[in-house]
Amino acid sequence: MSELGYIPKELCFDDEARTKLINGITTLSKAVKSTLGPRGQTVLIESTDHLQGMTVTKDGVTVARSIDLNDAVENLAVRMMKQASEKTASVAGDGTTTAIVLTEALVKAGMEHISPDHNKTEVIRFIQDLSEKVIARLEKKSKKITKSRLLDVATISANNDKELGKIIASAYNEVGSDGIVTVERSQTDKTYAEVTTGIRMDRGYSSNLFINNHKKDECILEDVRVLVCDHEINNVLQIQTVLEPIIKGGLKLLLIAPCSGNVVNTLAANVARNGLQLCAVPPPSFGFRQHELMQDIALAVGAKYFSEKTGDDLSLIHLGDLGHADKAIVGKESAVLIKSNQVTDEISTRIEQLKEQQSSTKNKGERDFINSRIASLAGGIGCIYVGGVSDIEQKEKFDRVDDAVCAVRSALQEGILPGGGLALYREGVWLFSNETDEDGEFGGKNGEAAIDILEAALRAPAEQILENAGKPWSLLVKTPDSPENDSWGYDVKNECSGDMYEMGIIDPLKVTKHALRNAVSVATTILSTNAIVTHARA
Repeated sequence: MSELGYIPKELCFDDEARTKLINGITTLSKAVKSTLGPRGQTVLIESTDHLQGMTVTKDGVTVARSIDLNDAVENLAVRMMKQASEKTASVAGDGTTTAIVLTEALVKAGMEHISPDHNKTEVIRFIQDLSEKVIARLEKKSKKITKSRLLDVATISANNDKELGKIIASAYNEVGSDGIVTVERSQTDKTYAEVTTGIRMDRGYSSNLFINNHKKDECILEDVRVLVCDHEINNVLQIQTVLEPIIKGGLKLLLIAPCSGNVVNTLAANVARNGLQLCAVPPPSFGFRQHELMQDIALAVGAKYFSEKTGDDLSLIHLGDLGHADKAIVGKESAVLIKSNQVTDEISTRIEQLKEQQSSTKNKGERDFINSRIASLAGGIGCIYVGGVSDIEQKEKFDRVDDAVCAVRSALQEGILPGGGLALYREGVWLFSNETDEDGEFGGKNGEAAIDILEAALRAPAEQILENAGKPWSLLVKTPDSPENDSWGYDVKNECSGDMYEMGIIDPLKVTKHALRNAVSVATTILSTNAIVTHARA
């Protein structure tokens, strides 16, 4: 706050404002778009947020996030561009660089084609309408993914690293369509995947006296009954009605419940002295997430969930209220319940409910949480551990693997399109030659301007990939002997033309359409801006 009692502002109008916005957009885009495609370059970033104060990456959103400019107006343009990339990454997990390339192309083409004679509002409306038509056409053209194509998506998204592509594709093939694959940093220089079929909890045994496999420091119980409750068990008499038949029948019991120290010690002592096969594990997570996860666990193992929130009385529990798991593997910090592959109608209903909930959730953390719940109920859980010889190598490889994992997930959800920017380029060609009304025009001069702007933008990603490879954009133009299909394009890595599907150059529909939709949203906002207000700098 200044001595005046308010913060002075600086105002910027018309051509001066637009010029500064363009400068900011160009600066950010130049850094980010150099990473696009198989022959894109890496970017070296100095940052206190990264290991050893620097990072090397080909991840567009990482580059974008690292950029802030001195000029206030230019920096506003940068912040808006970041929104396009981050929103694309949040929804689709990939396509951040494409979103920035599209945004820059839309804004520059808009500045070129929108003159004082045009109704800017109408032009912007036409751009938005046409982009939705393009997205609808892309949705019709998308193809379902196969196992071989899944490998192609993973390899391309990992910057054409075949080994990483194989690891990612293998993990997804194991976990299934409803499974989830996460990415973690490896403690070694090796990159590998681990897949778990069943329910994973982020809690381990309450006492190391429960361990029965000392080689791995785990408690392994096969054909085990499972008690699920969030009541704190302060006395073993509270669960006497189930303990007695368990002990008499020589059965095994896993308690997923908060237990007092006395109860844990009593159970552990009986395991150590009398050879009982029991184990106690605290409930996973915290707060509302704990309640939801406990409901999922109970549903998956067929147990009744005794909860204080619903007023259940634990003293009424009996053997029939327990669930069943084929195998429980309880470690020091995590536990896995392996169940049969049979999915009940009740579980299927819950999965559908979770998918609907996920589609309406905007927060990435919440979507990831729902993803893990779906995977636990129906599929499997895979984790790719990314290694590297140095911290810098590991960080760069981690970004590529994380992008590839998200891209594969998007491809599984909505299908695939020809890659290399070709799908958007072909739509631009169609738009330019077909989008007219009965009089041979589309919305008069305002509509024509919108077509010119969008067509130029749709061409931009493919042209940038060719530019990064040092190739002319004319390679995209079909020759007379080219087959009449929209998937015929140019492979910049192997320097040959062919069918993009057959060459394994493909992009997820979800990534492509969200990159375009978010780019249009941000670019039209910038194009409609005529006055900019910023804080006055000293």
